[in-house]
Amino acid sequence: MHCPALPDGFDFTDPDLLQARVPHPEFAQMRQTAPVWWCAQPPGISGFDDAGYWAVTRHADVKYVSTHPELFSSNTNTAVIRFNESISRDQIEVQKLIMLNMDPPEHTRVRQIVQRGFTPRAIRSLEDALRHRARSIVETALAGAGEDRTFDFVTNIAVELPLQAIAELIGVPQEDRTKIFDWSNKMAAYDDPEYAITEEVGTEAAMEIVSYAMNLAAARKECPAKDIVSQLVAAEGEGNLGSDEFGFFVILLAVAGNETTRNAISHGMHAFLTHPEQWELYKRERPDTTAEEIVRWATPVVSFQRTATQDLELGGQRIRKGDRVGLFYSSANNDPEVFEAPEAFDVTRDPNPHLGFGGGGPHFCLGKSLAVLEINLIFNAVADALPDLELAGDPRRLRSAWLNGIKELQVTHR
Repeated sequence: MHCPALPDGFDFTDPDLLQARVPHPEFAQMRQTAPVWWCAQPPGISGFDDAGYWAVTRHADVKYVSTHPELFSSNTNTAVIRFNESISRDQIEVQKLIMLNMDPPEHTRVRQIVQRGFTPRAIRSLEDALRHRARSIVETALAGAGEDRTFDFVTNIAVELPLQAIAELIGVPQEDRTKIFDWSNKMAAYDDPEYAITEEVGTEAAMEIVSYAMNLAAARKECPAKDIVSQLVAAEGEGNLGSDEFGFFVILLAVAGNETTRNAISHGMHAFLTHPEQWELYKRERPDTTAEEIVRWATPVVSFQRTATQDLELGGQRIRKGDRVGLFYSSANNDPEVFEAPEAFDVTRDPNPHLGFGGGGPHFCLGKSLAVLEINLIFNAVADALPDLELAGDPRRLRSAWLNGIKELQVTHR
């Protein structure tokens, strides 16, 4: 296979690139010509003292790496493919306390504990409350829209349900959800100059979440309640989380559970309004397959990374021990070897083996069922209360090296 004709210095993790667009044409070239391709980087530009990473773009290869943690570590360099130049190695090392950045067997131990809060029964128990919240969020957005009935869909609708769901799940008082929103934004938006967030501010925000969660855990140990916090920490030392472990779990929820679902909802609304035939079909039929297609289409996490634990071969390339390997879910979810007409937004797509919740293996998204529930509930509420929604401007995209984010989406209800 030959290297595709990409411009010198092209980098799939360039935050300026992802602020402008997801590079689907380049991904298509890669899948055809060099599905595992070395992307050279100046040392330190991504926070890692190496010369770059291997970009993995085919569905099958992304899935293979995801399901072989003994060959590809999440812990060595964390799962985040690009920080910025100012981050220190010590700051990267701290990130290893988050479950996303653990390998088995430690990952297995922590996941077995926290998954108690994500059983089908636990998610079903939230459904009625979240359905009510979804309706209230949509009605409040319309009521506050003013005479022209125009408002920002992201801040008024997409943000709210994931935050409220997390608060409901772990027992955070709803009045504190804006704190979680602010802290998680600061952690995830360090590449966007509009937010003027430095790596140091992002680290401080992470510590704020940890501190908040540890205090919450301590309170539940003293006085257990009927919430997931009590289940996870009330009997520390008996198969439960320590207070610090719970704190880092809440960081994972704040970013993986909040940012990703919010962006899926925002992209989903944009997709519906730019594919009006799909919006009409959805309003009429409400297909159960909708949420999965929205996640495939949006792929809120463009990429994560692993680090090779030994010399090996992948996609015809020799990977050396210690090499970073980028898993590009946005490319895998548009692989024509797996998806018929992947460029089409089709809410009836079935089957839909997308990798928007990860490529399987130990890091498959713990909160998938909750995310699917939230997406279904919010779009049902929008279709009921705002059936004649229209775009009032182009989306404003987040500047990020690995998130496919929308900061603003102005809409009007006629």
